[in-house]
Amino acid sequence: MDIVDRMLQLTLPEKYPDFIDTAMDFPPFYPVRQRPPGNGIKDAAVLVYNSVEAAIDVSGIGKGDSVGLCIGSRGIAQLPQMVRAACESLRRAGAEPVLIPAMGSHGGASGEGQAVVLEKLGITEQSAGSPVRSSVEVERLGTAFGEVPVYFSRDVLKLKHYICLNRIKPHTKFRGPLESGIHKMLAVGLGKHAGASVFHKWVLKYGFQDLLREFGRVILEKTNFSFGIAVVENSRDEPMAVETLFPQSLEEDEARLLALAREHMPSLPVREADVLIIGEIGKAVSGAGMDPNITGRARDLGEADFSESFKAGRIALLDLCRDSDGNAVGFGNADFVTARLLSRMDYGKTVINALTGISVYKGSIPVCLPNDRMAIQACFATLGPIPPARVRAILIRNTLCLDECWVSEALAGEVLAGRETEVGEPFHIEFDRSGCLIRPRMVP
Repeated sequence: MDIVDRMLQLTLPEKYPDFIDTAMDFPPFYPVRQRPPGNGIKDAAVLVYNSVEAAIDVSGIGKGDSVGLCIGSRGIAQLPQMVRAACESLRRAGAEPVLIPAMGSHGGASGEGQAVVLEKLGITEQSAGSPVRSSVEVERLGTAFGEVPVYFSRDVLKLKHYICLNRIKPHTKFRGPLESGIHKMLAVGLGKHAGASVFHKWVLKYGFQDLLREFGRVILEKTNFSFGIAVVENSRDEPMAVETLFPQSLEEDEARLLALAREHMPSLPVREADVLIIGEIGKAVSGAGMDPNITGRARDLGEADFSESFKAGRIALLDLCRDSDGNAVGFGNADFVTARLLSRMDYGKTVINALTGISVYKGSIPVCLPNDRMAIQACFATLGPIPPARVRAILIRNTLCLDECWVSEALAGEVLAGRETEVGEPFHIEFDRSGCLIRPRMVP
């Protein structure tokens, strides 16, 4: 019997503990809409096209040259359009672009799986007009610190040049001048499964920052990296900056754009709550399933302390987003999950991702309860002797979509006293007959 099936059989208790009131009256909730300033770029593809065109002149890319366009597994707004624009710009210069998944062990650590991830992002040979090469085979380039093997995509090494298109953003495991961006795509994404495994293993000795820099030095020295196209998004998840980054100033430019990204990162309207209820998690939301920059939760060895961002006494996860291909990594950072989430999980993919990233807690199974109502009840009931009316609770769709949320009555005053937000009329959360939360209404 599948492990998930066995777990689901164990999540139907005949009787709750006496201190959990199954007829609990939840406090009124208030819909909240955050309206950050709009500074997004409506057509980022035009900037990408022009950036690639300008960079070709100084990159050494010539007519007939094969050029890898490396793309990660993270969702980026307008990504299919930007990829197509980059390919068109390269073809106009006479080059022959090839699409390369740069996503470490994602997609089940297989070439076929990584091609599927690209397809789910809206990127195919048809959409971009260029072939996809998704093998996970690698070659060893050398060593970092004299002992750490540096692996790199064999598909890329067969090409004349390669460029990287990636979003610059705060990472979900560590903090420093280099986090998610071009360096990480070079070191981990293009290392495929073998390189990603090695990198995360040795992080516990050398640390993320030093290892990223050293991997980057080896890769830039041994491969024909031409340039990177860096995208920064605002708090509405819209592209707000597109820049070309060249090898000679890659580290400094990436650090500068990371500071910009952190400044415009979305956040919750409060910094602390008793209960955080998250409607869905998944790889389509965050590399960590749910972003610790938002939840404040990170438990594994070598991970930074994110609690200054947010603190929650209890966290409940209600579902796994369908675009995550069954990968529920990150759910181990919650206290409670639902049977529905487990039923949609591919435990094999989840474990591979957790082990590759040396993130064992993210692959651990939390307390599982039959439905949304029971999971939320358990959060309220395990806080101690706090009446439900005084519980400071916040409900969000996921850690990527924070423009709308719902806060309990005990938090409403804090939200009104804080940043610019719109707060609607109070209402009572409702559940259907199976105990699933009925999606709350929004602020008009």
